[in-house]
Amino acid sequence: MDLGAFSVSLAVKDLQASKEFYEKLGFDSMGGDPKYNYLIMKNGDHIIGLFQGMFEKNILTFNPGWDQSAQNLDSFTDVREIRKKLEADGIEIINETGEGDSGPASISFLDPDGNPILIDQHR
Repeated sequence: MDLGAFSVSLAVKDLQASKEFYEKLGFDSMGGDPKYNYLIMKNGDHIIGLFQGMFEKNILTFNPGWDQSAQNLDSFTDVREIRKKLEADGIEIINETGEGDSGPASISFLDPDGNPILIDQHR
């Protein structure tokens, strides 16, 4: 099962302070918009999202259909297929968005320790 690009979405208290901190670690902004309280930052193949006031916990994020540079992949496993596999394996989906058989959609669930995981398909 191909989950797509991987990043960690961090719940931050001060977006600007977090941006400056991660810049010191070699991350550069590659997306997002501070006026909407989020930035996406990259260092090589490593991606983090900084999100101020959007959620309570850090989230492991996967993006089917994208590579680590947010470029479209020719083929990928659709989030709906991933959901069916996870449910068949006994994983409880706690949130789901998207309608139809294709296109943007997302699911979220928790690992055994309560860490949130988001599979967020943008295409």
